Amino acid sequence: VKHRWMEGLKQHPTTVQLLEMCKDVSEGMTYLESKQFIHRDLAARNCLVDGNGTVKVTDFGLSRYVLDDEYTSSAGSKFPVRWSPPEVLLYCKFSSKSDIWAYGVLMWEVYSLGRLPYERLNNTEIVEQVSRGLRLYRPQLANEKVYSIMTSCWLEVSEFCIVLWALLECTVL
Repeated sequence: VKHRWMEGLKQHPTTVQLLEMCKDVSEGMTYLESKQFIHRDLAARNCLVDGNGTVKVTDFGLSRYVLDDEYTSSAGSKFPVRWSPPEVLLYCKFSSKSDIWAYGVLMWEVYSLGRLPYERLNNTEIVEQVSRGLRLYRPQLANEKVYSIMTSCWLEVSEFCIVLWALLECTVL
C-alpha cells in the first residue's frame, strides 16, 4: 500500500530527504502545539509535498483548539485507530501527546515509503495489541537513531520541541 504523496516521486527519496520530510512535519506540528491546537488526524495522507520536497501538514477536519492540552471526545467519535495511542484507543482522550504518537507513526510511514501501519492487523487487534505494548518495527530505511526518535514519540513524556531537536541533531550527523 502506497500513499499518494509517494506516487509523484520519480525515484525513491534519499534518507536525507526522508529526514527533511519528517523535520518539516515536526516544525508544523510544533507551531500548531504552540497555538494550542490538537490535530487529531496526523498521518502521511494528511500532508502535502510541494515540488521542492517541502512537506505541509493539512486536513484540520478533526483538529480542536484546547486550553488545557487535553480533549476528550464525545461517545461515538471516529478517530484514526492505526495512528492512535492507548489513551485514545481506550478512553478517547486526545492531547498534544496523542499528536506526538501519531507523528511517530507518520515517521514510520515516511521511512517505510508509505506502508500502512500495522498492515496485518484489523482495528480490534490494533486496540488490543497497542494497549498491551505492541509498537511498530524499525523500517529498513530508518537507522537506529531515527528509529529511537520514532519510539520516543510512543512514550508518555514526549514533546514536539524535543522531537524536533532530535531530528535537527540527525541532520548534522
